[in-house]
Amino acid sequence: MGRDSDCGLPPSKRLKLSKPCPRKVVEGFPTGVVGVGSGAAPMATDLAANEVETLGSRGQIRKVEFVRIIAQALFSLGYQQAGSMLEQESGIMLQSPVVAEFRQDILAGQWDKSLGTLCMIGPIDKETLKSASFLILQQKFLELLDHGETSAALKTLRSEISTLDINTQRVHQLASFIMCPSREVLLDKADWRGAGEDSRIHLLEELQQLFPPSIMIPERRLEHLVEQALDVQRDACVFHNSLDHALSLYADHRCNRDQIPTQTLQVLEAHEDEVWFLQFSHDGHYLASTSKDCTAIVWEVNDDESVILKHTLTGHRKPVSFVSWSPDSTMLLTSGNQEVVKLWDIHTGECKHTFDKPSSYFTSCAWFPDGHHLVSGGGDKCIYMWDLEGRELQSWKAACLPHINDLAITVDGSHMVSTSAQKGIRIYNLEVKSERIIDEEKAITSLSLSKDGKYLLVNLVNQEIHLWDIAGKLNSPLKYRGHRQQRYVIRSCFGGSDQAFIASGSEDSQVYIWHRGNGDLLEVLPGHSGTVNSVSWNPVNPHMFASASDDHTIRIWGLSRRQERSSRTAGSSSAAIDHLANGGPHELLENLRPFQPETV
Repeated sequence: MGRDSDCGLPPSKRLKLSKPCPRKVVEGFPTGVVGVGSGAAPMATDLAANEVETLGSRGQIRKVEFVRIIAQALFSLGYQQAGSMLEQESGIMLQSPVVAEFRQDILAGQWDKSLGTLCMIGPIDKETLKSASFLILQQKFLELLDHGETSAALKTLRSEISTLDINTQRVHQLASFIMCPSREVLLDKADWRGAGEDSRIHLLEELQQLFPPSIMIPERRLEHLVEQALDVQRDACVFHNSLDHALSLYADHRCNRDQIPTQTLQVLEAHEDEVWFLQFSHDGHYLASTSKDCTAIVWEVNDDESVILKHTLTGHRKPVSFVSWSPDSTMLLTSGNQEVVKLWDIHTGECKHTFDKPSSYFTSCAWFPDGHHLVSGGGDKCIYMWDLEGRELQSWKAACLPHINDLAITVDGSHMVSTSAQKGIRIYNLEVKSERIIDEEKAITSLSLSKDGKYLLVNLVNQEIHLWDIAGKLNSPLKYRGHRQQRYVIRSCFGGSDQAFIASGSEDSQVYIWHRGNGDLLEVLPGHSGTVNSVSWNPVNPHMFASASDDHTIRIWGLSRRQERSSRTAGSSSAAIDHLANGGPHELLENLRPFQPETV
């Protein structure tokens, strides 16, 4: 804006009022803010007010509004001639001459003139007029300060802004800006973009929010309407899982079922015992897995989506049950099952530190978003905060704090969430030092947070997965059912494009995928021959996820081809691997890892 294409009108459309109109000072307004006298030129009126002609099969679209937003889109795209021709042929102007002049005054920094034009824009109530005048004068004040004209800025503050008698707190803030020692400090404290086109465009956007949209159409209105329509279509598409965020306008959006990864692309067999947990790194380049064989393995994801072994991490004396990736995906935390937490360098595979409490043990861990601090929790009913050198910085202790099973920290570091073998989810607000407890119906076995840190998933032993929001707006959880879970620790995750799906393992050796929004069960995927303990969806590739099983393997899942679907279904299980659950040999069932609820 400020140029022809930015203002939305070509020069020929930025009409000047032919004659100055008689004006009178409005009571309670500063000098320069005027009212329209009896001999004033006509105000800009609601151009759609008397227009009844409609378009569309349902008669819901007013023709005047439709033409105006099309003209706005043409001008904003730089098609000045096309926009002008539309106005000429339709006889419908995008903006009245008064509105066009007002926009031009704002963009040119003609503050006193814009205050006069403001009063002629349309039927605006006194409070709206004051609010708009305040925004204009605030911009004038800040630009004077930015140009070093302190005396003129002070005069504007005292004789124009203060006399409006509104927003007293902001007036005091503006007064404090006079003492700013530098331009940089002024921009920072005022949260302002500086004198010039950018801040004036922002001012116009703020002013538009005060006026009726029929008088001053919000910027990019057609784009906004189209985006709304696409959002509705995408949200209604239960299989939407596209890498391409741009949707076609030529037809209503609808994805097929083949957008869900249901094909086993690879089976990883490096672990020598049950695989209990796995998690993709935040950048999607690595996958970490843990096993009853007391090791963790770091896998590398290639560009062709193949997965290869990078490091086998040894050093734990007990089975490894938990991992957590650093925010930059260069370090990994591993937690032994009721043991220690170890910090690893992903590039070298070297153990950089072991976090230990001689009188206790750990079961879970999580990173703060700065990548320099972490927390661990476990059997002594405490949560400890550490730096990377192993210094204990803080601890959370309480007599009522239960044994910690799972820990997670939101992406912004504002909340810490923990679960135990009991029925409570504890959400700590680290900023205001408060705690909220969600009481669940049954014992909780695992916890997972959404990428945006707004939602959490918990698996329960009653064969349900519950979704709660961190902010506490949901009175009851969204529930996902169909999988089997009664005895073992099963982990679920968010996944897919916009994390629109919920995936979980199951004691029946299958992977379950639900639609997050409506709870519909979309896919049940066979392939494993033992309890599926954990699933993890690649955070940057919605067409890839991994599953870990008691059958000692990890399966990498991707998109299936229609012509291969029938053969995949017929031969998805490996005959070389014994079925370790659901009818397997008794001695093998006895060796499966049980989940033992804590006795209350």
